[in-house]
Amino acid sequence: MSEVVVIKNGVDIVNDLINVIVSNRDYLSEIDGAIGDGDHGINMAKGFNICKTRIDGKELTLSEALAELSDSLMEGIGGSMGPLYGCIFTGWSDSIQGKTELTKEDVQAMLVNGMSELQDISPAQKGDKCLVDTLFPAVETFQQAVKDGKTFKEALNIMKDAAAKGRDSTKDLVAKIGRASRLGERSKGVLDAGATSCCLLVTQLADSLEARIK
Repeated sequence: MSEVVVIKNGVDIVNDLINVIVSNRDYLSEIDGAIGDGDHGINMAKGFNICKTRIDGKELTLSEALAELSDSLMEGIGGSMGPLYGCIFTGWSDSIQGKTELTKEDVQAMLVNGMSELQDISPAQKGDKCLVDTLFPAVETFQQAVKDGKTFKEALNIMKDAAAKGRDSTKDLVAKIGRASRLGERSKGVLDAGATSCCLLVTQLADSLEARIK
């Protein structure tokens, strides 16, 4: 029998994502302050808290809860991060509509769809020093792990490792996109805030799914 993630209430998983961002608000803004406006954590926490208010006490599928998160970020965050993360979560939501159990193939489709939705609005590529440096390797390694016949848990752990390596890779990159790109070589030497928040979210998603594998 293949492993499945059983989701009784999708709000629980989205609340995990909300909590990891809110609890790292100051850390994310501190990173952003080195080469950006210093408000990444503040803005992200604001958007995620809007979602928390919207879903509190509700019974939703994971797809429905992710759709609420997407809407909250698109409406509640200024700048580029609202639309970027909003598209990712829309992609995740759209691919698992109505599902209360997820196989590793379902999660693969969910991750790939989120990446595809992001690519529809952003030209960013790996190496540009942005959230893509975390997201793309994470998704690609999960895909490969599924293809290689790894267990659900193994694939999730491989994805977490890739996300962390992607995040860490941004420290030595020169920003080619976003406001930090104006700094040129001076943008080297610090982590990218978007790549860091993306790593937090991918890691938390993996942990939340793994905890529900049957």
